[in-house]
Amino acid sequence: MYSVSELYIPQTLEEALAFLSAHPDARPLAGGTDVLVAMRNKKLENLRLMSLEKLPELEGIRLREDGVLEIGARTTFTQLAASPEAAVRAPMLRTAALAMGGPQIQNRATIGGNVCNGATSADSAPGLFALDAVLVLQSAAGTRRVPITDFYSGPGRVKRESTELLLHLELPPAASPRHGDCYLKFSTRKAMDLALIGCAAVCELAEDGTVSKAAIALGVAAPTPVRAAEAETFLLGRRPTLADLEEAGELALRSASPRSSWRASKEYREQIIRTLAKRAFRAAYETAGGVF
Repeated sequence: MYSVSELYIPQTLEEALAFLSAHPDARPLAGGTDVLVAMRNKKLENLRLMSLEKLPELEGIRLREDGVLEIGARTTFTQLAASPEAAVRAPMLRTAALAMGGPQIQNRATIGGNVCNGATSADSAPGLFALDAVLVLQSAAGTRRVPITDFYSGPGRVKRESTELLLHLELPPAASPRHGDCYLKFSTRKAMDLALIGCAAVCELAEDGTVSKAAIALGVAAPTPVRAAEAETFLLGRRPTLADLEEAGELALRSASPRSSWRASKEYREQIIRTLAKRAFRAAYETAGGVF
């Protein structure tokens, strides 16, 4: 059922990076919820796998002294949902984590695998885009930092070099104490289903109550997750009205390029994008302390 040519289990990060340097065709294996399914369906065969289970450098969630929230690549969605640090900095990541499959998948699937798989339907992606997450990758040659908005290159494709491992993700601290976020997922079923559209929003308010930061990110709305730049610019500096939110929903659609599939038509997805963008930002705005 599973075509594996080799399974290597490094005991240290140095061993793992050396193995990838010598075998760039090796596939890192964390939770296995994507890789093993692809192997079972014969989409991947004769794989050289490298397990990440013995690498503590990829684990844990911690709030650093500089205010940055650091999320290890091997953090499972169950761990993310239970993290008090993540709940304070980015509550919507808990929402996204609990929307990811069922409990069995959440117990195994990792946030690093979810991102590195490159799927536009990844529940973690819109929130990480809206939160300006930065990925820290390492190879035997050194370390590099990549904004998540620059990491996706196409459907199922990311800019991780074959000799690199994703160590962790970094979320910068909120610039204002008045901040809120929201993740909304629209799917055909209420549970254990891929998103037809996912939308994350972040709002921060200035002392005078106007919007000092607006972020809206969409999943399954384009070949890769995207930020709705025009809608964000429109909302900045405003005390938004309900009419402004309607306009923001229309502007969010300009950043998207949804397509028809057997799961939903293009026109249906467009309506969902409009609706989720205005609902998600309204929830984030109200959580930040805004009032309509």
